[in-house]
Amino acid sequence: MGREVSESCVDNLLIEMVSSYCDRFYANKPELAARRIEAIGYQVGHQLSERYTMERPRFSDHLEAIKFICKDFWSEIFKKQIDNLKTNHRGTFVLQDNQFRWLMHMSIDPSSDGSGLSHDASGALVDNKAAQAASMRLYFPCGIIRGALTNLGIPCAVSADISNLPACSFVVRIKV
Repeated sequence: MGREVSESCVDNLLIEMVSSYCDRFYANKPELAARRIEAIGYQVGHQLSERYTMERPRFSDHLEAIKFICKDFWSEIFKKQIDNLKTNHRGTFVLQDNQFRWLMHMSIDPSSDGSGLSHDASGALVDNKAAQAASMRLYFPCGIIRGALTNLGIPCAVSADISNLPACSFVVRIKV
């Protein structure tokens, strides 16, 4: 039987990590904070994929490895599979999680006093600070995915899109 960690502990760890890197360590350098958070996620993903593939044969192609991430790997971490997988069959994959656990308790509420608000690409009013906090939280899972795939022999770049919280799309671009 495997060991598990309380979901609230992981949530609080992620909140504190993002807060520490963004507000204390690299307060004036958000791009450096983002790189550090992603690097931590990379190490976590690398180690987890090592653990979860110990008993498995090597994957024969990219699609097989991505399916492993969407089904088995995601289930181990989030107790559910990815909701949707799309590909252009040229090295780009979109992994859609409609209820991404690490964003479930976040909301972008523009009903404040108006400070820090702007319009997004669709014309909706958005709270910049809340949107930035949500996007900073996504560097960690992007790093996890990149680390796991790199460990499986698939160098890639991973980005995230959160246009409709708590849904999240992870875009994986395989490097050739």
